[in-house]
Amino acid sequence: MSDKRQLPVPDLSLVVLVGSTGSGKSSFAARHFRPTEVLSSDTCRGLVSDDDNDQSATKDAFDVLHYIAGKRLAAGRLTVVDATSVQPESRRHLVNLAREYDVLPVAIVLDVPESVCAERNALRPDRAAFSPHVIPRQQRELRRSLKFLEREGFRKVHLLRGVAEVEAAEIVLEKRYNDLRHLSGPFDIVGDIHGCRSELVTLLGRLGYQVARDAEGRAVDAVHPQGRTAVFVGDLVDRGPDTPGVLRLVMGMVAAGHALCVPGNHENKLGRALAGRQVTVSHGLQESLDQLAAEPAGFVAEVRSFIDGLVSHYLLDDGRLVVCHAGLPERYHGRTSGRVRSHALYGDTTGETDEYGLPVRYPWAEEYRGRALVVYGHTPTPTASFVNNTICLDTGAVFGGSMTALRYPERELVEVEAEQVWYEPVRPLTTDAPGSREGRPLALTDVQGHRIVETAHHGRVAVKEENAAAALEVMSRFALDPRLLAYLPPTMAPVATSRRDGYLEHPEDAFAGFLADGVRQVVCEEKHMGSRAVVLLGRDAEGTALEKRFGVSTGGAVWTRTGRAFLDDEALTSAVLDRLRSAAVRSGLFEQLDSDWLLLDAELMPWSLKALGLLKRQYAAVGAAAGAALPAALAALEAARARGVGGVATDELTARQLARRADAAAFTEAYRQYCWPVQGLDGIKLAPFQILAAEGANLATRPHDQHLAWIDALVDADDSGLLRRTGRLAVDTADEQSVAEAVRWWEELTAAGGEGMVVKPLASLVRPEGGRLAQPGVKVRGREYLRIIYGPDYTLPAHLDRLRSRALGHKRSLALREYALGLEALDRLAASEPLWRVHEAVFAVLALESEPVDPRL
Repeated sequence: MSDKRQLPVPDLSLVVLVGSTGSGKSSFAARHFRPTEVLSSDTCRGLVSDDDNDQSATKDAFDVLHYIAGKRLAAGRLTVVDATSVQPESRRHLVNLAREYDVLPVAIVLDVPESVCAERNALRPDRAAFSPHVIPRQQRELRRSLKFLEREGFRKVHLLRGVAEVEAAEIVLEKRYNDLRHLSGPFDIVGDIHGCRSELVTLLGRLGYQVARDAEGRAVDAVHPQGRTAVFVGDLVDRGPDTPGVLRLVMGMVAAGHALCVPGNHENKLGRALAGRQVTVSHGLQESLDQLAAEPAGFVAEVRSFIDGLVSHYLLDDGRLVVCHAGLPERYHGRTSGRVRSHALYGDTTGETDEYGLPVRYPWAEEYRGRALVVYGHTPTPTASFVNNTICLDTGAVFGGSMTALRYPERELVEVEAEQVWYEPVRPLTTDAPGSREGRPLALTDVQGHRIVETAHHGRVAVKEENAAAALEVMSRFALDPRLLAYLPPTMAPVATSRRDGYLEHPEDAFAGFLADGVRQVVCEEKHMGSRAVVLLGRDAEGTALEKRFGVSTGGAVWTRTGRAFLDDEALTSAVLDRLRSAAVRSGLFEQLDSDWLLLDAELMPWSLKALGLLKRQYAAVGAAAGAALPAALAALEAARARGVGGVATDELTARQLARRADAAAFTEAYRQYCWPVQGLDGIKLAPFQILAAEGANLATRPHDQHLAWIDALVDADDSGLLRRTGRLAVDTADEQSVAEAVRWWEELTAAGGEGMVVKPLASLVRPEGGRLAQPGVKVRGREYLRIIYGPDYTLPAHLDRLRSRALGHKRSLALREYALGLEALDRLAASEPLWRVHEAVFAVLALESEPVDPRL
């Protein structure tokens, strides 16, 4: 047997064994890898068909294999695929899978003679039925593939020719270049330098390093007497007065083992320029090229080699520390791909440019929740501060700011002021960088343009640029002080369209829908005849409680779904809040929830209080027009009949006009139910149905029966007549009798002129099997109320048939996204996150409201 041949394989990679059937792939995998690391296509066939050799199950088998491989790679596990993989299309799926999870694809080719493969297959009873053409065909495909594997995307290709080479192979797992988890520091991490050698030397001295110089007095190394290691986040070069001096010092420290360094985007561009590639000479690159032109050619060659050898980012201290140039989300930590390197060098952008022509960067740090501290630079900011376990150390030394270092694990910042402004910045240093956002007011940059908001319950929610612009118009011109706007209520999805004769919406479809989602216990709540209102209530009318928590001296606020003050009269708002506060104090709700403020979701009535203009322009006008036109039409028909002009046609026309008159009367009666006279506080009713939040708590995820118990206590304590109880009925969606009782209750509510009801999962926040959120509630509106929405004669069969084709998917999606954003805002509020973080989610709700959707749904 020949000497052992070592095959280096990255410890996190996707290893693809390539070879025809009988080449020994399974035996090879068993010898060199753990059983849990190997995914066999034969085994997956058995999983889906009970027969490892059932070729008809191949597609399903590979679906399973790819799924499991994806899960392993996402978890950072070495994965080995044991399949023939002799065809380019089968390998393409695997290469794409490796790219998706930012790991290196490695091919190990077992090129064994056809005769050996045939002999081995003949010894296996389960392969007896194989066609004799299978192995020759696979061998031909293998031969055609050999010279294309690297071109297909495999980063390493190990070719083993013949049985002897296969037997002599030895797998050697290689640590990734970025994996320095065994180094625990302590570290001194230095921000962007940009050719400011003098400031760097001063900073190293302040950190306790002893700088060594060569015979010409140039700094060439620095060592810490206590064995600390410096780590540079990149952008050593460009703009400043002495790029060669910075490189000479940093390169010397790295070579001596006293420092680590990751590349910045400026090193990347300089390296390409030194290699003779075509680059745009801008952003200070010319200064570096001019300065290096005065250096010996050998030094420039060393610089080029140094830059070429830099690794995109480092994992340090058992994965508790990540150092990179432009920041790195957790999913990229320790990964190796062009995408990871690009993000580490340049960050992520929104695709837009600011007024200075510079790219608008996606604020990844604002959403970071990883366990590793991410230390980076790249984006200049006046001061360095921690945001979500990340910190940006670029404090603009070359622009006249300072040069900053972070002592780790102490988390102490050390800085030196710039000696002068070495390079005028294109964009002035502002406090708008990620590290400087704590405690500041909301900024335009937080909400303009295309946005992605990460939510805990629904993942990433996108906000389109045009929707953000529409929301900005409303928020900036009409909304309350953003410090108070901790929440905007989401839109509500309607129940699935009913097929019951004469109905567009019916409760039985709501119950069936929740039962299909696995939700048995629901609560039906009366839908009040008013407008949605959010109430922020302080414990004292003087405003001490809300000033302490929200920074606004007020006793409370009441706002609409778009963030506007609900009542134009401030005195009337205060009177409503006073009555609500008195009830809350008497009920003991502040003490029970251990809070000096409460945030409530409610309905404020009557509807005419807020929608009087709509009633006059849209609904009353329809009723008035029908009242004027239809009697005249009927009178003309009667006159015609009196003159002897009659017959079947006239009778049918008269019947249609009588039906239209009845529908118009029903329409007018329906909207009048929502109007009653109001004089000051007299006539105003408030029906709270949920307590959204209190100090340190997002209460919106609590079960609805808990909320209704709190609300009942509040209503019982009200002696002013302001508060109205919310009728409710608990329903078991799997119990026919319970469902029938709920249907009767809905029929009684709507027959008495009520709008209908909302059906909600009793547990509030529900995630059925499969992981997606269930609808937080669906509205089931009454037959007569829907006349207001769809018109007086919507119940005619022709109209109902047309309306039953209404598309609900977009509205349902919108409701879920807005619900998740509302929960995210309340979570951030409970965690005492800065205003801009809370308002980011609130603003996104308002932005989504401008998405085009049928307003009648």
